[in-house]
Amino acid sequence: MTGIFAQPVSPTATEPPRLRLPAASLFAERAARLRELAAGHALEPFLRFLTVLAEAQQTLLEGLAPAPLPDAHSLEQAFAHRMPPLSPAGLPLDPAWRALARALVECAGMALPEEGRQAIGTLAGADDASIDGAAQHLLGLRQTSVPPAWTPFVAAALEVYWVRLALTLGKTRQAQMGAAEPLSLCPVCGSHPVAAVVQIGPEQGLRYLHCSLCNSEWHFVRAQCSNCGDARALSYFGIEGRMPWVQAEACEACGSYLKVMRRDREPHLDAVADDVASLALDLLMDEKNLARSGPNAYHIQS
Repeated sequence: MTGIFAQPVSPTATEPPRLRLPAASLFAERAARLRELAAGHALEPFLRFLTVLAEAQQTLLEGLAPAPLPDAHSLEQAFAHRMPPLSPAGLPLDPAWRALARALVECAGMALPEEGRQAIGTLAGADDASIDGAAQHLLGLRQTSVPPAWTPFVAAALEVYWVRLALTLGKTRQAQMGAAEPLSLCPVCGSHPVAAVVQIGPEQGLRYLHCSLCNSEWHFVRAQCSNCGDARALSYFGIEGRMPWVQAEACEACGSYLKVMRRDREPHLDAVADDVASLALDLLMDEKNLARSGPNAYHIQS
């Protein structure tokens, strides 16, 4: 799938592109991948719900006006100090994002079973402060503070909002957001990666971390923990016969893991979709008392 990311900007012909921004077709590509993964999967009903949700995200993204960006002074300060210009900590949520959350409930809520439709009714009728509060909990990685039925819709709305922000800013600022040094957090919005992807094509064999919020990807060297930077105590785990292109890179130094996905083994993978579909690997890591270093709000909450 070559359309998932916009054309990368590379400072020289010999250096790898430091940053890959999401393309406007991101959610359509994800929906196609989820539909493919769902067939015969143990999580098929949930993956099919996420397919409908991704299709609704694509529709909303296409109809969304350019997002309001930070003022010029704030942007210049962020670029000058190599700080993520679209960090949620320094960017007040525009009220328009709530309309996205409510629209997603209307568009995708019918894909849920009856019990789920009743649960999300509380989101559809919630006041602005409650919806904003749920967003702040998710942005602050406090997912357990959000009603489980709300989580995928709030997370999906935040994704659409931040993808639009990244695309609005990235038209002229992409090169300034690609930091030369390895970064554990997204150089665009400062969020944690959901997974790492080893690329094919012009970036053959290079590893990029995939942002859990704005869906940008940035280059990060292989065989180094993306959480603490240690390269001495890494182990790789997989489940035989299940999604062999997905492994967990576990770090003994910090007790965390991040999934690494290889496009040379599965060219059509999507970091978010394939992460959800490889839940069995998360369960294996949990048995080993290893913690995820990056969030995915679409995981089924236990």
